[in-house]
Amino acid sequence: EAGGEDAWTAALRQLRGKKAATTLDEKIEKVRQKRKLQERETKQAKVKDEDAEAEDDQTKKEHEDCSRDEEDVESEYSLDDESIFTKADKVKVKEKKRSKKGEEPESFFEDASQYDDNLSFQDMNLSRPLLKAITALGFKQPTPIQKACIPVGLLGKDICACAATGTGKTAAFILPVLERLIYKPRQAPITRVLVLVPTRELGIQVHSVTKQLAQFSSVTTCLAVGGLDVKTQEAALRSGPDILIATPGRLIDHLHNCPSFHLSSVEVLILDEADRMLDEYFEEQMKEIIRLCSHHRQTMLFSATMTEEVKDLASVSLKNPVRIFVNSNTDVAPFLRQEFIRIRPNREGDREAIVTALLTRTFQDHVMLFTQTKKQAHRMHILLGLMGLRVGELHGNLSQTQRLESLRRFKDEQIDILVATDVAARGLDIEGVKTVINFTMPNTIKHYVHRVGRTARAGKAGRSVSLVGEEERKMLKEIVKTAKTPVKARILPQDVILKFREKIENLEKDIYAVLCLEREEREMQQSEAQINKAKKQLETGKKETGSESLERSWFQTREERKKEKLAKALQEFDLALRGKKKRKKFVQDTQKKGQMTPEERSQFEILKSQMYAERLAKRNRRAKRARALPEEEPAAAPAGPKKKKKLSVFDEELTNTSRKALKQYRAGPSFEDRKRLGIAQRRKGGNFKSKSRY
Repeated sequence: EAGGEDAWTAALRQLRGKKAATTLDEKIEKVRQKRKLQERETKQAKVKDEDAEAEDDQTKKEHEDCSRDEEDVESEYSLDDESIFTKADKVKVKEKKRSKKGEEPESFFEDASQYDDNLSFQDMNLSRPLLKAITALGFKQPTPIQKACIPVGLLGKDICACAATGTGKTAAFILPVLERLIYKPRQAPITRVLVLVPTRELGIQVHSVTKQLAQFSSVTTCLAVGGLDVKTQEAALRSGPDILIATPGRLIDHLHNCPSFHLSSVEVLILDEADRMLDEYFEEQMKEIIRLCSHHRQTMLFSATMTEEVKDLASVSLKNPVRIFVNSNTDVAPFLRQEFIRIRPNREGDREAIVTALLTRTFQDHVMLFTQTKKQAHRMHILLGLMGLRVGELHGNLSQTQRLESLRRFKDEQIDILVATDVAARGLDIEGVKTVINFTMPNTIKHYVHRVGRTARAGKAGRSVSLVGEEERKMLKEIVKTAKTPVKARILPQDVILKFREKIENLEKDIYAVLCLEREEREMQQSEAQINKAKKQLETGKKETGSESLERSWFQTREERKKEKLAKALQEFDLALRGKKKRKKFVQDTQKKGQMTPEERSQFEILKSQMYAERLAKRNRRAKRARALPEEEPAAAPAGPKKKKKLSVFDEELTNTSRKALKQYRAGPSFEDRKRLGIAQRRKGGNFKSKSRY
């Protein structure tokens, strides 16, 4: 684990200077203290009015309350609330409904790969430095994806692999790559392997695993992801590391702005979590990178889900690929306990109250809470923080420092709950996640598999709790149908939900106060940045600043990028509102209102999910492209007379023993044959003469 810690701490060290003036937790604490002070003051005022004699006793009690530990979560709740915490939830087994049609699931995702189940790391012909690193990391037996991929990867073939999340895909592609680099050492300092990942955090994780596996060899690695210092990355790229792990955007930035860096020497290209890279606005960037890579390369495409876009990418980037489908991409982990909480049609506003009740009463540590939007994730962080829980958040609106800091604190158990969007749903291996809670159901079942895949990893047990509204029940039915273990339905007592809803309503003012503090700090930082910029310009002079601030070039112009983003945004907006008057009215109403009700917030989360699902459905309705990668293995032909392979003219003349052929042979070659044979002989420099046949 030491190597892993180094990667995270090194990334954080680069960003130490970029910290915000005060953290969100400090602001929440400030507002909490202010509220407690106000509560004490109002209590004291009531006591003075009611009974002057009991004033002294009351103030003594107040001082005793102040001396109590501030961090105690339950201190905020009165004795009346004790019953709320002791009340248990009902958990029932959800029965599977028998399907009327006896349809079998699509065989495309089934186990289509044959591999030796008894294969160990020692049998894979790996070098001694790698076997030493594997032992040091405590790997005992390879996982199915590793058993299937490593032997094929060592042969240098292109791979298109699909396996469930948390099955050890990183080691499956890094080990054959390291073996190749150790076996054939480089002659000059050039980058020979490129690993593309969708998120910065996953990049840091892959870099950490690579460094740990290469610790006993001379193979060098480099990390080029967004949010980290550009100049240090450029210096590292100039030295020509063997393996480069990068996110598409930052890689293209370096390709266009670092003159000595290019991809023409890349021997192996690895696309990790390819479906996620195509989900984002990375499609054009991916095509640009593949275009700049060497044509004579080995390409390995790894994904937990196999979508139409991934198949299209495979057809463009892979040559005669070997398909490795270890298990169904809609399978959840075997030791995952799935629970669902039903939200009644008129109770959509209870979602926040239910989640807070779950986190304060039942699941109090090692919890990941997934929301659909960044705004809701931020609000939940503030709300849970004001409730006295130790919370962190992870989404795209945070700076890189804040993102890494949240992950580090969650891994080190400094915080109990991590509120995240789907940016944390892919590839991240966070040890010890006991529970995953879904605020709303995600866009698709594939997204659901990824979210719940953060727990019950590598054969451990885990639990997922999802809140399901009336509009999301279709997905629930599919999950219940495919579940291999019984699915549970959790029911919270109604008075518990009402009590927590009341608490949230009382905290609305405090949430607003925290948001105001954030806004003020942001404005202060902006004005400070402008003042510093003006000072710098006055000190250094316009000429120097003009030479320094040269804009970094990109493969698309600013206008092209704007057009692409606008086209996609318009397409999404159009799809979301087409023929849906109710939705149009809802969006207009929420824009008019400054403050949204709990019902409207929940509706907005579901709306975002529906927008994605509709875009996906439209994409799936399009005519499929003809591609190099076959859709399905051809069905076995019925037993019958086999068709003979058509022989060449030369073979036919030698092997055909029919009467007609014999007669033709005795008669000698025809005029056309003699002419053709004569031309061939003249080209070789010989003469055509008929020879005796006996």
